[in-house]
Amino acid sequence: ELPKQSVRDFLDGCDPAELPTIPDLDAFRRMHQEGAPQVRAEAAQGIRPCIRDRSDEAFWVPPPSTSAGEYVEEGGALDLNPEELTLLSLTPAWSRPVPPMLEPAVDEVFWLNVPHLLCEPVWDYTMCADTSMGSEVRDLIAKAVKAPLPAGQQQVIFSGLEQDAKLVYHCGLSPKKLPDLVENNPAIAIEVLLKLMSSSQITGYFTVLVNMEMSLHSMEVVNRLTTAVDLPTEFVHLYISNCISSCENIKDKYMQNRLVRLVCVFLQSLIRNKIINVQDLFIEVQAFCIEFSRIREAASLFRLLKTLENQQS
Repeated sequence: ELPKQSVRDFLDGCDPAELPTIPDLDAFRRMHQEGAPQVRAEAAQGIRPCIRDRSDEAFWVPPPSTSAGEYVEEGGALDLNPEELTLLSLTPAWSRPVPPMLEPAVDEVFWLNVPHLLCEPVWDYTMCADTSMGSEVRDLIAKAVKAPLPAGQQQVIFSGLEQDAKLVYHCGLSPKKLPDLVENNPAIAIEVLLKLMSSSQITGYFTVLVNMEMSLHSMEVVNRLTTAVDLPTEFVHLYISNCISSCENIKDKYMQNRLVRLVCVFLQSLIRNKIINVQDLFIEVQAFCIEFSRIREAASLFRLLKTLENQQS
């Protein structure tokens, strides 16, 4: 029953003639620890709160009372300041001065506080620049797509492609840019396409070349390709069909006659060099020659077809 008693009840029940029996305090310590508020370890380092006792008497002293028999509050008797009644421990104020600046060593770089007027950096744009042949070739290819290049710059491209076989895959020429390159610099287009012949990407370039608008430069490119490498037969036939269709659909008579002459010369070159089998396109080419028989080159192509037909028969 001891935990249920107050200190005063315990003192009243004790016989002053006998020594009080000290109970086991471990249970009380555990009860106190469980009920005490949890305080951080760093806050618990210090002197716990104490109450001043100004009397010179022994420990077991009953509280003072007035003449009327009323007890005086202990706080008033001890003259306590409410601010002293706190659960915080009394800890010394540790001095934490600001650490001094570390002086730089001899081998370290000094930080310079540049004035405001001089804080604009001066960039050297030539640093880390790619000055290799590949960079120059890419720049020239980008210019070749937009305008014709002089012979000297074209030779730089040819030399770069010859020195590095893989440069053609990184020169910046996509199938979408091929028609512009063909019209402005057909010689460069021919060289690039010849380097791409062994690549799986060549089909995309052929598709764009076949479907682009017919012109002298496009026929020059196709003619050079047919004499240099073996082009797919379906590609050549499709290009010839597109050329014939372009000649038939053009409205300007002058341009139509000019394109018909170009197509006829182009077809005669393919037939004489045995690049195409004329029998595969005999009907289509013969109808083309008859439609434009007023043009001398078309009549000459028609006679060539008849000569080949008679030789085979």
